[in-house]
Amino acid sequence: MATTNEKSGPSANTTVTDRHSPIQNTNEVEQALTGRPWMYRARRIGPFKIPPYASPPVQLVMVAFVCFLCPGMFNALSGLGGGGQFDATTANNSSVALYSVFSVVGFFAGTIANRLGIKWTLSFGGLGYFIYIASFLSYNRNQNGGFPIFAGALLGVCAGLLWTAQGAIMMSYPPEESKGRYISWFWMIFNFGAVLGSLSAGAVNDGTYIGFMVLTFCGAALSWCLVDARHVQRADGSHVVLMKHPTWRSELLGLWETLKTDSWVVFLFPMFFASNWFYTYQFNDVNSARFNIRTRALNGLLYWTSQIVGALVFGYALDLARVRRSIRAKAAWAVLFVITMAIWGGGYAWQKQYTRAETSAKDAPRMDWTTSGYVGPMFLYMFYGFYDAAWQTCVYWFMGALTNNGRKLANFAGFYKGIQSAGAVIIFRIDALKAPFMSEFASCWGLLAGALLIALPLILLKVRDTVPLEDDVKFSDETIEEVMPTVVQETHTHESKVH
Repeated sequence: MATTNEKSGPSANTTVTDRHSPIQNTNEVEQALTGRPWMYRARRIGPFKIPPYASPPVQLVMVAFVCFLCPGMFNALSGLGGGGQFDATTANNSSVALYSVFSVVGFFAGTIANRLGIKWTLSFGGLGYFIYIASFLSYNRNQNGGFPIFAGALLGVCAGLLWTAQGAIMMSYPPEESKGRYISWFWMIFNFGAVLGSLSAGAVNDGTYIGFMVLTFCGAALSWCLVDARHVQRADGSHVVLMKHPTWRSELLGLWETLKTDSWVVFLFPMFFASNWFYTYQFNDVNSARFNIRTRALNGLLYWTSQIVGALVFGYALDLARVRRSIRAKAAWAVLFVITMAIWGGGYAWQKQYTRAETSAKDAPRMDWTTSGYVGPMFLYMFYGFYDAAWQTCVYWFMGALTNNGRKLANFAGFYKGIQSAGAVIIFRIDALKAPFMSEFASCWGLLAGALLIALPLILLKVRDTVPLEDDVKFSDETIEEVMPTVVQETHTHESKVH
């Protein structure tokens, strides 16, 4: 039976093993721990054992709370439709600026994150959300549409950096067998921010915006408490595969090398493109168009709560240890396809009941939660939220199943957010031009179904049951000995076993 030391870092007598190499004794791994000793000590609070500060669970939870306070508040505001304004045009124009910049910066953000490091990238990214919400406070008082557009463009830069750093952490820090759970933990905490934001948004006024500003500033400040990725150590003693000495040149070349060595990732690009496309339709053309302000807040609460449920269900299902990972990937694809047909089929039945012309007038009737017939669209909106979490969780898990290399996964995350934002800017512009609701709905359903079909070859052929460590270190300047697992064990037979 293995015994657990209070300190997670390896000792001089550490036995080193990994799934591909014979057990060996090494002191070089201990020397690679450049963080302060307290980072690697587990602690107890009563009966509860708290993992070391530099462990993946603690770091992921901290990143989740950064996103809880920054993008979570952004989502809560967006979920009200039109950034809380009656006329969604200003919010749409700001969103066009946001996602236009995001689509460019996001694609290259992996290079920036790999060069600057996670802490700097994430902290700068969080500040953009504070300024963005401040612009709507300004607009609420003086109707100056220029500030929200500028703030949207600035947020495009900041969000591209924040989400790329977040994606790299979420996919590269956990061990292979836990990636689904880590994704679900992040998604649940992150969306709980939007849940709380929806609870506080029964009416949109200056106080609403100020409250959101305070929370987003706290989120940006929290990112400074993270440790650098090179200090992170997993429970088995292994480390994140990175570049020890990144330069701007090496990381720009690394972006190209990622596309060259992992060209199959392009089969996921349509899933990236579709992953935020439906937000505009759901927030502006369903929630804002058909419901009054208090019911919009309730719908938002139910939408983000359903995201928490969706992330929990899919995240844990994707980590079922008794099923091979390649089989889980195929099953996840099949389930996604089925619920795409079922949920959006229900959405088609709902969308046939109204048009943009019928809801565009300022005095057009809006549905309240006390209105007869509200229960049907309420459940539809909840399923939309569940579906979004399922889609995002699966996309991240598919990417994480291709590699464990942190440098490469940062580039994958950048591709994801950049292409995702390119889709978002197009649909925001389409909505700003007052396209028919049914046309926007059809584009959502068609893109989602088509993206799944295009991704199928990658799911069938490229998701392996495990990725050899030798493959992961090829894309870095680290060695296997520097990143491989280390376990401290004592047995009666003096034989080391991997648990």
